[in-house]
Amino acid sequence: MKWISFLKEDGKQRCGILSEEGFVIDIHEATCSELPDNLLEYLEGLSLHEEKVKALTSLKLSDKGTYPFKSIKLLAPLPKPKSLRDFYAFEQHVKTARENRGLEMIPEWYEIPVFYFSNHMAIKGPGETINKPGECEWLDYELEVAAVIGKEGSDIPAAEAENYIFGFMILNDWSARDLQRKEMKVGLGPAKGKDFATSTGPWILTKEELEDYRKGKGYNLQMTAHVNGKLLSQGNMGDLYYSFGEMIERASAGVTLYPGEIIGSGTVGTGCILELGADAHRWLQPGDEVELQIEKLGVLKNKIE
Repeated sequence: MKWISFLKEDGKQRCGILSEEGFVIDIHEATCSELPDNLLEYLEGLSLHEEKVKALTSLKLSDKGTYPFKSIKLLAPLPKPKSLRDFYAFEQHVKTARENRGLEMIPEWYEIPVFYFSNHMAIKGPGETINKPGECEWLDYELEVAAVIGKEGSDIPAAEAENYIFGFMILNDWSARDLQRKEMKVGLGPAKGKDFATSTGPWILTKEELEDYRKGKGYNLQMTAHVNGKLLSQGNMGDLYYSFGEMIERASAGVTLYPGEIIGSGTVGTGCILELGADAHRWLQPGDEVELQIEKLGVLKNKIE
């Protein structure tokens, strides 16, 4: 299933399903308010709701709670997640980005999957403008995939972690590289360099939809990024060095993960300007449009302001 959050023409914010026929099902309205009107609350009661949702897949556009796709405005699938952990799980990106700065690969990277916490209250959706921080001159995009947690758990073994994943979506980890570079010299961060925006969407695809695409530690899903229509980045989710299971094992060690938390993969190889270098493209400027696409997960497009 493709799960979305959206605004209706009456201004109400709802969550629901994008049907195979391309229309939207408002699960709250379609079930006469039996199901929640937001995705976070739905995930918190996931085991109680699943059977009711399955019954909605047979609805037609003329049924109660269904709307033409063109009549709604897409939001970030999970507009207010409980947290956002972003990992560093693609080896090519890490090696190349370090080489570009004259740095060797660090052996510790191969010992544990590492992550940082980003601002989970600065989530942007498809089509939303991204405000370039006033003090930033080196604005960058990052092509990533994210998992959404759908089940509570702690100290989760990697082999069991898939049971805790609700689905996957595209993630753009916008980065103010100059701010990030300065603050990380102090020995902390990234923080302010990542504080202003993270884009997600256009939908969350439930994990069972990807079973036929398994490859390596991920899935055989092509990943691309275009800036102003120019192809800059090409990668594949199957190139993950650390699986989402390994990331979740690390994230849940000694703490509890809750439904509605986001786990980001980190940038795929070639997936940002920092890695590609100045010869490939200048840093992003107001007016630029960035389009990320991942097979099966859709297209996430944002414009810089």
